[in-house]
Amino acid sequence: MAEILTYEKFKEIPLKEFSYDDETKGALQVLKWAYSHYGDKLVYACSFGIEGIILIDLIAQVNNKAKIVFLDTDLHFKETYELIDKVKARYPSLQIELKKPSLTLAEQAEQHGDELWKNNPNKCCEIRKVLPLNEVLSGATAWISGLRREQSETRKHTQFLNPDHKFKSVKVCPLIHWTWKDVWRYQHKNGLDYNVLHDKGYPSIGCQPCTAPAINPGDLRSGRWTGQAKTECGLHQ
Repeated sequence: MAEILTYEKFKEIPLKEFSYDDETKGALQVLKWAYSHYGDKLVYACSFGIEGIILIDLIAQVNNKAKIVFLDTDLHFKETYELIDKVKARYPSLQIELKKPSLTLAEQAEQHGDELWKNNPNKCCEIRKVLPLNEVLSGATAWISGLRREQSETRKHTQFLNPDHKFKSVKVCPLIHWTWKDVWRYQHKNGLDYNVLHDKGYPSIGCQPCTAPAINPGDLRSGRWTGQAKTECGLHQ
């Protein structure tokens, strides 16, 4: 039996090589390997953006009982929650969990002040996203992410398999070679539900207070934390 690729052994074990010259640009190959390699120690942390919808559909083809976690900050758009209900209905056997932070919004305001996302967005993301994901990954060896190289400068060097120094885990990124056109072509071909905010100028969708329509057509994440020196929520830094 092959030795399990863990964060601690990332530099010791030869990495599996994947071809991306196929219909899914390597995504199905990566997912099949990941689920056979990690089994129930693999978690998909899904934001339910369009990339997430594509990954869920691909994952369901490989493991229809896979564990999928949504970091429910209590600050998401109602359209996001409506989409999650549709996805649950379409893939009833998938284990979709909405993971809440340890602090309610009221408790957070009491401890850190009202609207922390305005005054200290990094702290808000830490409380409502980073710490909850850390709890989820405490029992996992690897996690799946929908990062694509095309999304931003900070993501252009992402590999299929990555050592995640923040969470001491292996981050599996099946969609790194997909373009924005690839994503939507797959959605249209398969008739998948998606967040209707994508049709209203929101290519990247996070928490409602920190997400606006993209201000730069060439930067799909230019609507996130507009006016602040912040480009990531902290999960991928």
